[in-house]
Amino acid sequence: MFPGGLPARGPNQPAPNGSVLIMAHQRVPRVRDGLKDPKSATGEEGSPVRRSVAETMRSWDATLRNVRLTGCAGEPPALSASAVRKYVESFAPEDEVLAAARERGEEMGATSIGPASGAALRFLASTLTARAVVEIGTGAGISGLWLLRGMAPDGVLTSIDAEPEHQRAARRAFTEAAFPPSRYRLIMGQALDVLPRLTDGGYDLVFVHAAKPEYPRYLETGVPLLRPGGVIAFDGAGPAVTEPAAAALRLLGAMVRDDETLIPLMLPLGDGLLLALRAS
Repeated sequence: MFPGGLPARGPNQPAPNGSVLIMAHQRVPRVRDGLKDPKSATGEEGSPVRRSVAETMRSWDATLRNVRLTGCAGEPPALSASAVRKYVESFAPEDEVLAAARERGEEMGATSIGPASGAALRFLASTLTARAVVEIGTGAGISGLWLLRGMAPDGVLTSIDAEPEHQRAARRAFTEAAFPPSRYRLIMGQALDVLPRLTDGGYDLVFVHAAKPEYPRYLETGVPLLRPGGVIAFDGAGPAVTEPAAAALRLLGAMVRDDETLIPLMLPLGDGLLLALRAS
């Protein structure tokens, strides 16, 4: 028994709450090894046996000081999922241009990606050295700003949205961020009508932030636009609780996983950022 009434346990044996007591690997010398004899096994006071005992006890003391014994202390505080999410979302803060664009988007009722998803888009565009990007759903220009900041200096963003108010807001955001008109083209219309007119294999990245029931169709029309090694990304692709979005997202996930030409990845950012790389 350990002090305090705790039962002794074997090396690396789990405690009742799942913690593990890690014991020294040295064999403890027993009485018949010479401990009872004031003289050592070799007849010397500082014998190998006595040194072994002393070293073993010091090792145990050090180990027990660093191991939490069940019942001796409370559980260490754990971060909640909401606290982790708040930290992730605030890790890459938005500047004044992005903050102003977000405020305009809220005023007009345009949904926008969060800072963490935006930072991921910038990282992705930079990793791909993207020169040609398609954005489905312009919104207030927030995702477009993140994409433009990650793209190559001569890259062009093609952003599609059916709402003229959204495109005016995005143009203002791009202008405030000092991006010249040559860096983007804003196309007003339904994306499913516009995408077939774009060049197959001519784009490094396709980003979808639009009506979720249309996500499976955006996958079908968006993947052919990608060059080999290009990526299609869907914002808000995690589980949904209402139909028809829930069914569409389940179908999207199955399509991405079952397509052998795609390499999928779901990132826990926002409501789920789904990426699929076109391998061939």
